[in-house]
Amino acid sequence: MPTPFLSSEEYDERAHQLYNEGQYDEALDVLREGLGLYPNSVELHIGVGYAHHAREEYAWARRSFEEALVLDPDHEDALAGLGETLLKFGQEEQALRSFRHTLELGYQDDVELMLQIGRALFREGLIEESKQFFEIAAQQTPDAAEAISCIGYAEHRLGNDESAISTLRRALQMDPDHTEARIYLGNIFYDRGDYEAALYHLDRSTPEDHWDELGIWRLIELKKMIYRLRDNDPELRPWEDRLRDLSGELDDIDEMLAEIEAKAMDAAQSEAKGQLELFGALLSSFADVKTPESHRIKTDDGNTFEGTWEEIVDKMRNANCLKESPKPEQDAESFIRRSADAGLLRILR
Repeated sequence: MPTPFLSSEEYDERAHQLYNEGQYDEALDVLREGLGLYPNSVELHIGVGYAHHAREEYAWARRSFEEALVLDPDHEDALAGLGETLLKFGQEEQALRSFRHTLELGYQDDVELMLQIGRALFREGLIEESKQFFEIAAQQTPDAAEAISCIGYAEHRLGNDESAISTLRRALQMDPDHTEARIYLGNIFYDRGDYEAALYHLDRSTPEDHWDELGIWRLIELKKMIYRLRDNDPELRPWEDRLRDLSGELDDIDEMLAEIEAKAMDAAQSEAKGQLELFGALLSSFADVKTPESHRIKTDDGNTFEGTWEEIVDKMRNANCLKESPKPEQDAESFIRRSADAGLLRILR
């Protein structure tokens, strides 16, 4: 039965908590009870709209948002909710008018609202429009990694990978623990064939950071390829467990496809080395001589250095190209990889 001593705000708060927990049916029950007592509560109508939207009941969601806007035509959350719902009906122009009305009302400084609108547009493939709202959010909080990283996602979807990489690196400089941006950046490097950089970023996430199987599959195969881990290596077990959580037990076809992908990556990497390098490696193995691995990096000012990690650091120091000196406890490889992560240089090999 209704409990009249609760205010409309208290009903809204209860429903909001249930919504955040994913209990949409229960949230709707609370909201409907509240509307029985407070039929003119704009916030309760908006709450009903978002609960229906979460349940993919878009016609009912649209009706609730429109009812809220009858009561308050300039309510920013109702305008954003209606815009999101209109996108589901393919009514892009009407949705954009609803979203832009929030700007006309002066809500540019509501960063969460701008990000919400940007993400809704991004999900429906309106990338250029989403980028505009992400940029508005970033202008309000220029040091917010979340807003900056969203711009990077949009740049990638628009085909501008160089800008996306630079933007995502800037977001990670602001917040090194922003794992969503790090995973996204790792996948960009993977798609570009820069497997060392891809592993560097993906390996700095935890299994629980992933809500998509692709990044985990790629990380597992990169670990096998670069670290030469076996299928049953204990280091892979937490990632395989997370895969099972996301997609169920791995069947024989999944495992076969993963093995084919790993072999294809090995073949591509070997081919890229070139015949001369392979022949040299073969002679070295016959002589049972292990030579130091050679690397190549390129600094942001265009200089290229090659050699072991230690030789590269020495060459950069001699050429006055070091932005900072390695810390006493930091080895050359760690110093270079940290510099690459900060966007000061790029590891070519």
